[in-house]
Amino acid sequence: MTNDDAVISLLTEIRDNQRQSLQRQEEHLAIAKEQVERTRIQMETSIRLQQQAVSRFQKVSRIAVPGIIVCVLMILYLLLRYF
Repeated sequence: MTNDDAVISLLTEIRDNQRQSLQRQEEHLAIAKEQVERTRIQMETSIRLQQQAVSRFQKVSRIAVPGIIVCVLMILYLLLRYF
């Protein structure tokens, strides 16, 4: 009987360890899912900010580029006229 008790005790211990292992795996999976979700949100925020930056650059360049061209042309005019 003692041999049977030892086998039963060992099997019970193995079962308990497997349950613990499965519980830890579930916890790790939950943490990994949270990290993936957080990363997805950060990427969406980054993409949205980049789109805003591109949009603002386009608006500014519509005003700045013609202004710079006008200034360069005025400088060239003055150089040609006085030299």
